Amino acid sequence: MGQHQHVIEEFVLLGLTSQRNILIVLFVVFLSCYIISLTGNIVIITLSRISSRLHTPMYFFLSNLSFLDIWFTSSIAPKMLINFLSVRKSISFNGCVAQMFISLSLGGTECYLLLSMAYDRYVAICAPLHYTNIMHPVLCIKMAICSWIGGIVNSLIHTVFAMQLPYCGPNVINHFFCEVPSVLELACADTSLNKTVIFFFAIVVVMGPFFLILITYGFIISSILKISTSSGRKKAFSTCASHVTVVSLFYGTIIFIYMRPGSTHVTNQDKMATLFYTVVTPVFNPLIYTLRNKDVIGAFRDITRKKFVSHELGK
Repeated sequence: MGQHQHVIEEFVLLGLTSQRNILIVLFVVFLSCYIISLTGNIVIITLSRISSRLHTPMYFFLSNLSFLDIWFTSSIAPKMLINFLSVRKSISFNGCVAQMFISLSLGGTECYLLLSMAYDRYVAICAPLHYTNIMHPVLCIKMAICSWIGGIVNSLIHTVFAMQLPYCGPNVINHFFCEVPSVLELACADTSLNKTVIFFFAIVVVMGPFFLILITYGFIISSILKISTSSGRKKAFSTCASHVTVVSLFYGTIIFIYMRPGSTHVTNQDKMATLFYTVVTPVFNPLIYTLRNKDVIGAFRDITRKKFVSHELGK
């Protein structure tokens, strides 16, 4: 009991920098990012629910992704923003555990959701005549539930393993939030088992879905190249472009951080990469899926037109 007793009651987060002027600029920038992220993702969820043209498997998964992004960035950004302006940048031990568990759960879930979205695109392009039968609402719900369960189980394992270690000081985390590798640096015990667990589950949760997505897109590209008309090929590619962009942004940074065995040392490059996939990517996702998406723009116009007509009739 004594060996695993946690003497530390709170952690101090070093954050991105200690320079006051830069901290104020960062606060403004990332507060803007957070507001844009919340607004964009809420708009996507709302449109997907109320617009009949968006009642498709693709937008069901996209709504899940937007819901996930809202909570993913909310588990990190508010505390980070407060610490930008605080003299003492601390987080309680239990708060650190909660942040670690939530962010890991949502990050793992996103890996599986992006795989589900890739499968949806595969069926749409490689088996279009059977799309409605295959991508049945029941299957979509099951895939979403499995994604969330997979993310939660992965996070639970990492969090439990990390919290089994004793933390007796120092209590300064070289990061802007409680990410597992940075917290493990403060453990007063051997963390080699934890490093092995991190690497193993990174293969299962990160690289597994990533390779399946690559294989899926291999089949998709093969099918697209068989389309006889250039306009048909262009249309097929455009339906995948948004998903490919999101996958590249998300997996690129995740692989950079977690697929390095035997090291938990957190560098400034690691912080910037983590910042990208935790705060910046949730801003890009709704923009990527809406700006060049005719269905979403059309749904927005339909709703706006209905509001305008009802307003005119009410006069």
